[in-house]
Amino acid sequence: MKRIRLISGMLTVGGWTLLSRILGFVRDITIAAFLGAGPVAEAFLIAFSLPNMFRRFFAEGAFNMAFVPMFSKKLEANDGALPFARDAFTGLAAVLIGLTVVALFAMPALVYAMAAGFAGDARFDLAVSFGRIAFAYIIFISLAALLSGVLNATGRFVAAAAAPALLNVVFIAALMLAYQMGWDMGRTLAWAVPIAGIAQFALVWSAAVRAGFRITPARPRMTPELKRLMLVMGPAMLAGGVVQINLLIGRQIASQFDGAIAWLNYADRLYQLPLGVVAIAIGVVLLPDLSRKLEANDTVGGRNAFNRATELSLALTVPASVALIVIPLPLISVLFQRGAFAFTDAQATAWAVAIYGLGLPAFVLQKTLQPLFFARHDTKRPFYFALVSLFINAVVAVGLSPLIGFTAAAWGTSLAGWGMAALLWIKTKPMGDAASFDARFKTRLPRIIAASGIMGASLWGVASTLTPVLYDSPWRGLGLLALCATGIVVYGVAGQILGAFKMQDFRQALRR
Repeated sequence: MKRIRLISGMLTVGGWTLLSRILGFVRDITIAAFLGAGPVAEAFLIAFSLPNMFRRFFAEGAFNMAFVPMFSKKLEANDGALPFARDAFTGLAAVLIGLTVVALFAMPALVYAMAAGFAGDARFDLAVSFGRIAFAYIIFISLAALLSGVLNATGRFVAAAAAPALLNVVFIAALMLAYQMGWDMGRTLAWAVPIAGIAQFALVWSAAVRAGFRITPARPRMTPELKRLMLVMGPAMLAGGVVQINLLIGRQIASQFDGAIAWLNYADRLYQLPLGVVAIAIGVVLLPDLSRKLEANDTVGGRNAFNRATELSLALTVPASVALIVIPLPLISVLFQRGAFAFTDAQATAWAVAIYGLGLPAFVLQKTLQPLFFARHDTKRPFYFALVSLFINAVVAVGLSPLIGFTAAAWGTSLAGWGMAALLWIKTKPMGDAASFDARFKTRLPRIIAASGIMGASLWGVASTLTPVLYDSPWRGLGLLALCATGIVVYGVAGQILGAFKMQDFRQALRR
C-alpha cells in the first residue's frame, strides 16, 4: 500500500490547483470581457452555481467527509475497501440521478431560492434555461469526487488534482468557439458545463482503474457499511446544508443590487486562488493521512502532520491575505478591467476582495482543523459550529445590507468563517496531544504574521509609486508583476531573517 507523503502530496494537489485557478482566471477574464457584469453573465453564474452547490453538499461535502475516513481505514486494515467503494459509488449514483430529474422540474423554484432579485426580469428566464442544461454536471462531478477520494486515500493525487483544470480548459475552448462561430455565448457556456463533467469523470475513473480500483455501478444494496456511512453522513449533510444556506444568503443579498452577483463572483475567484492552492490541498491530503494514522494508533505522527500542515498553510496564506487587503484594486483592475468590465465594476469588486481577504486565514484554519473531527467520525460537532456560523452570517449580511449594500454579504462570509474556526479550535482541546499545537508552531506563527506585515507595508509603498503604471498604462500587467514580485521577495527575506520558516525544514519534509 502506498504511503501518503504529506508535504509532497500537498505540493502535487496545490500545483495542479494553481494551474486550475490560473485557467479559471483566464476563463473569468474572458467571460468578463464578453459579458461584463450584465444579465447573461449573472444568469449563467447562478445556473452554474446550482450543480456546484449540490456537489459540495453531496459529494465533496458530506459524502466525502464520511466516505474518505472509512475507506482510508479499510485500506489501512486491508478490510474490503474495494467492495465498500463500489457500493458507495452505486448508492451515490442512484441518488444523483433522482436529484437531477427532480431539479429539472423544480428549476424555477431553485433559481428563485438562489436569486429572488431576478424575479420579473430577463435574468430569471435565462437562469432557468441555463440551469436545466448545466445541472446534469452534478452526476459526473460528484462521482468523480468519490473516485478522487479513493485515489487520495491510496496516496495518488495527480489525476484527482488535475481534473478541475479540465473544466476551465473546456470553458475557455467553448468561449473561443462561440466567439468564432457567432453562437449564443450564454447557452454555449451552459452546454460546456456537463461536457466538462464527463471529461473530469473519465480522467479520474481511468486513474482509479490503473490504481487497481475498477469501480462500476451495480444493483443498489444496503450493506452494514453503507448504513454506518449514512449515519456518519447525517450530521455532515446538515452541516453542508448550513454552508449552502450561508451561500444563499449572500446571493440573495447580492441579487438585490445590479451587478453585485458578478462582482462577488469575480472577488471570490481571486481569494479562492490561495484558498484553493493551499487550504484545499491540505484538506485533501490531511484527512486520509490522519485517518490512517488513527487506525495505526500513531498519535505522534498525527500530531506532527496536523502541526506541519497548519504551519505551512498559514505561512502561505497570511501573506496572501495581507496582499488582498492592501492591493485589491490593482489586482482586479489588471486582471478584469477590459471590454464590458468597467472601472466602476473593478472598484466594487475590489471592496469585496479586501473583505474576503480578512477571512482567508480563517477559511484555511477550518481546512486543517476539520480533519481532526472527521478522521474520528465526528461530524456532529462541526454541524453545531456551522449553525453558529449561519447565525453570524445572517445577522451581519441581512442586518448591514441596508447600510453598506452588497459588501454586507462579504462581511458576513468572513466573520462567519472566523466564528467557525474559533469554535473548531476550542473544541479540539479534549483530543489531547494529537490535536495540540507544538512549540515550533507557537514560535513561528507570530513571526509569520510579522513578516507578512512588513510585506504589506512594502506593497502599499510600491503600489502608491506605480499608480500611473497600474491604472493608466498599456504596461499595467508588467506593473502588477513587479508589484507581486516585490511582495514575494520582501516576505521571503523577512521570513528568513525573523525565522518564520526555514528552507531546510521544507526540504526535509519533502524528502520524508
